[in-house]
Amino acid sequence: MKKINTAQLKQLVEAAIFVAEKPISKQELKDSVLGEFEVADRTLSKIVNELQRDYQPRGIQLVEVASGYRFQSLDALSPWLSKLWQENAPKYSRAMLETLALIAYRQPITRGEIEQVRGVAVSSNIMKTLTERGWVSLVGHKEVPGRPALYATTKTFLDYFSLSSLSDLPSADAFETMTENEQSSSSLKVLNEAPSNQ
Repeated sequence: MKKINTAQLKQLVEAAIFVAEKPISKQELKDSVLGEFEVADRTLSKIVNELQRDYQPRGIQLVEVASGYRFQSLDALSPWLSKLWQENAPKYSRAMLETLALIAYRQPITRGEIEQVRGVAVSSNIMKTLTERGWVSLVGHKEVPGRPALYATTKTFLDYFSLSSLSDLPSADAFETMTENEQSSSSLKVLNEAPSNQ
């Protein structure tokens, strides 16, 4: 095994993460670009942590998602960066987002259980879209009569939403706070727009 100095190792890891088509894990780095070098796990972790700190104040961040590490722009910059792409971001129906949320929070879950919570049938197109995007997959069958399919989210889902694990999903309390804040701001807007009786 060859030796590699710290500066070269840092450059190689940074470049590998930058050019990788998808998030790359430390093990994938060791098995591919670092395969011929003697690099301890602790050293590699230290290098990745240094790179994360180096990019902290910049418009690009080195983040860890479920599949590994990737570079991505700061969320706060998205209103301006989105102007680089002509096509509009896909709009997802409320039904699809509700279905995805139920799968994410209650997985593994059957289509019947989703329908029971939502109170309406789940369209085949919704399940097809979620599986084609790679956000949801069939993970087995429930041991009840009819053996309905069980669905769960995938690493692709976590990567897309910049989550490293399901524990990073917002809690129910976070949703309540967000809803309360939205209601407060919309009430203030209504008050501000009301005509004054002067």
